[in-house]
Amino acid sequence: MPDDTSADARKRRPPRADALRNRQRVLSAAREAFAAEGPSVSLDDIARRAGVGAGTVHRHFPTKDELLKAVIVDRLEELTVAARGFVDAADPGQAFFAFLRQLAAESRHNLAVSAALTDPSNVGDVLEAGRGLQEAVTVLLSRAQAAGAVRPDIDADELHAIIAGALAMEQRLPPGSQGLGLTVIIDGLRVVA
Repeated sequence: MPDDTSADARKRRPPRADALRNRQRVLSAAREAFAAEGPSVSLDDIARRAGVGAGTVHRHFPTKDELLKAVIVDRLEELTVAARGFVDAADPGQAFFAFLRQLAAESRHNLAVSAALTDPSNVGDVLEAGRGLQEAVTVLLSRAQAAGAVRPDIDADELHAIIAGALAMEQRLPPGSQGLGLTVIIDGLRVVA
């Protein structure tokens, strides 16, 4: 019978409370660093921001890609929950445009999420996490089109490209003009009576 100090037994134990706290500190610091500086931020900088050693970061996330993926997956899951919150709204058109505004507002200053939404290949394999968001946005789009609020000649893939363009535009606008790019995009998506 193997004793409880074997490597297999240690792997089966739940993580210690301090290890979980350190992991959360690393994720929180990484979220802020990736949002501000994009995927190029160093693991050493993230460790410094988290107040932990580089070894602690590497123990939880052996590579920067794994850490970046964890941060982006977490954020995409939050956006998916937000999108699903709009799905059953009484006014599908208003819900669709409200979610687009929320998405742009939360992503325009988050370089990592913006990179994931505009080109997932920049940040590793986040496709699975993005699938739920894409499905929810597709439902929002379909409902808004069925209600006559969004032009019918746009499909979900085209909308994804439009959102990516809007985010790129928002990042390039001067601070006083942010929101203008999204307004132009929204006006173009509306059905003109």
